[in-house]
Amino acid sequence: MSTPIPPRRFIVVSTRPRARLLLTAAAVLWLASLAAAWTWATRVAAPTLAEVREENRALAGQLAEQRRQLDELRQRSTTYRRSDEISRAANQELQQTLAEREEEIAQLRADVAFYERLVGASGQRRGLGVHSVRMEPGAEGAWLYTVTLTQNLNRGKISRGELTLQVDGVRDGKLASLRWPELLQREDAPAQAFSFRYFQQLEGSVMLPPDFAPNRVRVFLRAEGNTTEQAFPWEATQRAVATAGR
Repeated sequence: MSTPIPPRRFIVVSTRPRARLLLTAAAVLWLASLAAAWTWATRVAAPTLAEVREENRALAGQLAEQRRQLDELRQRSTTYRRSDEISRAANQELQQTLAEREEEIAQLRADVAFYERLVGASGQRRGLGVHSVRMEPGAEGAWLYTVTLTQNLNRGKISRGELTLQVDGVRDGKLASLRWPELLQREDAPAQAFSFRYFQQLEGSVMLPPDFAPNRVRVFLRAEGNTTEQAFPWEATQRAVATAGR
């Protein structure tokens, strides 16, 4: 007869409280390690961070100073540029004034020489003639002329007569001439009268068409039943004194 086997007993133990405890301990250790790392990093980096901040402040100060210097240089450059522009303008104006004065002096010298030849004892005796022609541009296509007439052959005689002009040039690619009526734009334009003992300047204005290119001015003098003609290159009439060309 066999002996009966007593029944076995099992004890069930729960592991959840231990796992929670382990997780809590691990979390605490992790947080503690983070705190330790942060503390260590702060202690190590704090001196360097202060130096960086100081360097940043120094660099900011240098940048502000350089900006101030740059603004000052820009202001100086603007001032120098304006001063240079003013100096150039003044220099150009001075050069223009000097050129005008030199032209006036040359004209006065020419006039003095002209008067000396005309009334001087050693001057060459000449009859009625054209000493010079001056053409200056006016408004709306007009040209102002100044014609100087002279005579010293007979100093006691008064020369009387009439003057007309003719301008030769090119129009539409062809040679053309504008006579006195065309220059004055009047078919019945009267000649310009003159009367003088030694010299006289006759002035007036003529019109030239826009498509007309002048190259010569002809002066016709009618006195005592005779007509004389003298020609002047157009380029010469733009100078201070234009002498006749035959």
